Amino acid sequence: MNQKHEEEDAMPAGKQPGPSVKDDETYGALRREGNSNEKGGSSPSYEEWPKDDVMKRASELDLDGRSSMSKGDLIDAPRNH
Repeated sequence: MNQKHEEEDAMPAGKQPGPSVKDDETYGALRREGNSNEKGGSSPSYEEWPKDDVMKRASELDLDGRSSMSKGDLIDAPRNH
């Protein structure tokens, strides 16, 4: 694939990066790696969350069997779902 085509594959069909993107090549590479195009802060990993908070998140995701899961299982379930 040529470089231009790879960059286009990193973005949704018919969309181009906005005017704030100064380097289309770098932007395309970051998108191909799975980085979000939305602004956002950082959040602690689920491993750092209290089990009650992980349980609430599992409930929001409507994960089956969450009431009997360990904290580790609750963390892994959305990743493998």
